[in-house]
Amino acid sequence: MQRLLDVPAPAKLNLFLHVTGRRADGYHLLQSVFMLIDWADTLHFEKRSDGRISREDVHVLEGLPEQDLCVRAAQALRAATGCSDGAHITLHKRIPSQAGLGGGSSDAASCLIALNRLWNLSLSRADLAAIGLGLGADVPFFIGGHHAWVEGIGDELTPLGLAPARFAVLKPPTGLSTPAIFGSPSLRRDTPSATLAGFAADAFGFGQNDLQAVALVLCPEVEEALDLLARCGLMGRMTGSGSAVFALLPDAATAWEHALSGLPPGWVGRTCSNLPSHPLYGWLE
Repeated sequence: MQRLLDVPAPAKLNLFLHVTGRRADGYHLLQSVFMLIDWADTLHFEKRSDGRISREDVHVLEGLPEQDLCVRAAQALRAATGCSDGAHITLHKRIPSQAGLGGGSSDAASCLIALNRLWNLSLSRADLAAIGLGLGADVPFFIGGHHAWVEGIGDELTPLGLAPARFAVLKPPTGLSTPAIFGSPSLRRDTPSATLAGFAADAFGFGQNDLQAVALVLCPEVEEALDLLARCGLMGRMTGSGSAVFALLPDAATAWEHALSGLPPGWVGRTCSNLPSHPLYGWLE
């Protein structure tokens, strides 16, 4: 039996997120920078001879959703190629859900990349990105494999380089619904467009997250998380549309390391570093 083991699916942080407008079809126009970090889920793949696609979670007892995103990715890849091979997918979930860290989209991207190899399909990065876009707006970013300047509805990606850095990342027990935030009448939708040159002048302190003000109303625990970072001497902000917050760490981060060891039940925190590229980047070269 053919196997691919310990396939990583890294999380991302939105260094900033501006909502610059809204199209007539309701989609929001965004600007952001997506940054890959070393907080990752792990997936295992085994080729099935019976053509079935099956999935299980490590250490999770409840049943999977009927349209699990990993299964949908496998089905979409087969539909696009006519492949009849099957696979059993095992996911070790570490990235919290509804956190704004892109865990589900990253899992789907790693599924497409891994199954492209397991099934010997030889699709290009662009081919997989086109399939991934049908699964979620963030999936092509993870397939692209680099930090990226993001525009449009999240579908216009410009790869960019970022200096190595460490970050405090903190997720309260409560998650956030992306539709609820973008559907809020109080969401600001007219932030002036930024430029890459402006971002480059202050990469880790640029801009703001326009979704954060709405999130603070919907999920007061976001403010608690920001307060915890502030008590550690850190200036935090929310990432994406989820409830996780992050802050750039100085070389010495004793207060943050102490706070990590005493988080309340249900809270999840990590010290993360940004990645030079996606761990699977070379699989599509």
